[in-house]
Formats: sequence, structure tokens, C-alpha cells
Amino acid sequence: MPDDHQLAADLAAAAGELLNGLRLGQAAGDKALGALADARSDALIADLLRAARPDDGVLSEESAPDPARLDKRRVWIIDPLDGTREYSERDRDRSDWAVHVALAVDGLPAACAVALPARGELFCTPSATLAPPPPGPLKILVSRSRPPALAERVAARLGAELIGMGSAGAKAMAVLRGEAHAYLHAGGMNEWDICAPAGVALAAGLYASRIDGSPCVFNQADVKMPDLLICRPELAETLLAAIAAEA
Repeated sequence: MPDDHQLAADLAAAAGELLNGLRLGQAAGDKALGALADARSDALIADLLRAARPDDGVLSEESAPDPARLDKRRVWIIDPLDGTREYSERDRDRSDWAVHVALAVDGLPAACAVALPARGELFCTPSATLAPPPPGPLKILVSRSRPPALAERVAARLGAELIGMGSAGAKAMAVLRGEAHAYLHAGGMNEWDICAPAGVALAAGLYASRIDGSPCVFNQADVKMPDLLICRPELAETLLAAIAAEA
């Protein structure tokens, strides 16, 4: 039986392989593709988790929430396809979609994996490593479809460049790869959007918190987690101060 880190990686990899296969087999821009992919990926991960960790709780974007998870110390928090819009688009060169698999223990991310299947990449605890920062001015990743006004004000204050991208996992891993300095979101997400990316980022040495500097705590009754900052640790104080000034 794999340990929790290996299981998270195995689940994300298996779902990624399935999603790549579905994407190749469907017409580009098929509106039904996203719904099919979400459902198939969720079912695969759920079946594998039931076999490997039958006593753990599960919170998944695509499954009805089970209130019994709130009484468990160990809860798997799953986004079987993060960035469904990008996955389903006609542009098959888009790679900014992901699979998120995270185990939260006592509310904190413990074993996490983010797969970027279109790139053939898998980032997982505890082995993820942090690349050097990019050259040039401060680069902040934001949502491609709904960039927050707060990020625009922060960027203006710091002379930063905003870069739009899809999946939260894709943005967080781009910071890890050294393609940007930070990822900032404000305006609405849920635990499954954040848990795995934050867990991998923290394990690799990045900073991750809510935009007020408080920690991200998971397996809550209200699954909404409306904001997130992931950044290089040396920039956390500067970015949090700018956020506080512009909020």
C-alpha cells in the first residue's frame, strides 16, 4: 500500500492520463467534453480512494458533500479537473488545466499532488523543488477569466506585470517553476481549488496564505475560500503590505 504522498501522486497521475485520453478522443470545442471529463475523473479518483483509504473522508468538487468528513482528522480534498474551461477549448495547445489531489490532516495540507497532464508534469509532496525566480520586473499570475481588481491595484503600486492563466494549480506551479514571482486571487474559490496547490507550494518552500496573511485551513463546514496568495518567501511581506494598502 503506498504512503499518502505516493497515493496522492498516483491518483493525480491516473486522472491526468484519463483526461488526456478523453481530450484526444473528443472534437475540439465540444461543450459536453468538460462535464464528461469532470465526471470520469471524479469517479476514477473516488474508486481508487475507496480501495486505498476507505476510512478517510473525501471532499470533491464533483461529488455531493458528505457531512461525515467534518468529524474526521484525515480528509482528501479533490478537484478532478481544475480549469475545465481551458481543458474544453478549441485551442488544444492550452496546458493551463490540472488535477488536484490533497490529503488534509487536522485542517492542514499534508500529502498533495498537482498534475498538469497536457505538459506531462506532476508536482507532489515532499519532492517538489523551487526554481530560481524569473528575471525582470515582478510578475503576478491572476485568473485568466476573472482577474481581481485588487490585483490590478497591487500591480500598479508595485510596478508589477499581471499575467492571466487558467487553473489555480497551473498558476501555483508556474510560480514553482520560476515563471512568475506570485499568484494572487481574490473574489471566490473553494477548498478544492486551493488545497493541493497550496500544499505543494509550501512543501517546496514557497509562501502560501490567505491575503490577510492568515493560514489556509481546510475541511471546514463552509468550503468557500475566497482568496489566496502564493509567492516567493522573500516577497511575502512586500506583497501582503501592498494588498493591505489596496484592499
